[in-house]
Amino acid sequence: MPVIETAHLTRLFGETRAVDDLTLTVNQGEIFGMLGHNGAGKTTTIRLLNGLLEPSAGTLRVLGLDPTRQGPQLRGQTGVLTETSSLDERLSAWDNLAFFGAIYGVPARQIPARVTQLLETFGLAERSQERVAAYSKGMKQRLALARALLHAPQVIFLDEPAAGLDPVATRQLHDLILHLSRHEGRTIFLCTHNLAEAQRLCDRVAVLQQGRLLALGSPIELAQRIAPAVQLRLELEPVDVAQAAQVIERAGATVAQTEAAALLVDGAARAQIPALVRALVQAGVRLYRLDYAEPSLEEVYFALHRMQGEKP
Repeated sequence: MPVIETAHLTRLFGETRAVDDLTLTVNQGEIFGMLGHNGAGKTTTIRLLNGLLEPSAGTLRVLGLDPTRQGPQLRGQTGVLTETSSLDERLSAWDNLAFFGAIYGVPARQIPARVTQLLETFGLAERSQERVAAYSKGMKQRLALARALLHAPQVIFLDEPAAGLDPVATRQLHDLILHLSRHEGRTIFLCTHNLAEAQRLCDRVAVLQQGRLLALGSPIELAQRIAPAVQLRLELEPVDVAQAAQVIERAGATVAQTEAAALLVDGAARAQIPALVRALVQAGVRLYRLDYAEPSLEEVYFALHRMQGEKP
């Protein structure tokens, strides 16, 4: 069931199309990633979806609500972490969360337990009474994430959530995002520059370039559509390595690396693999094992931009 829907969504700033004819849906419980260079339109899209900007054209719905007309009602059901944390650095972490909990409408009797839980989850409990001004960037980011979850929102918008976090905190954050989606059914809308992060977390991704949608699908779907060639590893009898290399080259693939009893092959299309195996067997090559690796989301991302004539 879609919880986010846009149709031909457009936002102009003067003559600049920050978001240009964007049509997509995001389903309940999905971790949806939006990828793109700086200026691709990711943050503008989040602001449109939260009713902080009005569209120049097109329509959008979040949880069945129109963000432009029903923004306050919508924001009571969504959590947002943008590029700025918007914390009150004069207050302690505890007081920040208690303050925002009241703003978000969390019942007063539930606020202490909720604040305690989030501070412990994000590793801030021991320093919860310190002023936020004394926190590191990573600590402030974690506190801002905790604030976004105070009112148990149905949809959570995250804009570069791992910025400033060390590897341990990043892994903890990723595990939390996965838990929110898989076990609590919350929908995550994630904008990130970190392609490895998107690969690990996202069910589907949208790739934007200058406000326009270049591609939409799961990482595997995009790999099959945009980068159909895979890397193969063939394990075979050592005396057959040279002959196997000749068969592979004749088939139009490239032997990238030769080992004593294995070959690494680039440029083989998925559809080509059965015919390649038959050719090897017919040539008398004793093939013991064949593995292939799908292109990473990073490879797909750069391939998309090369197809558009843009240097990644």
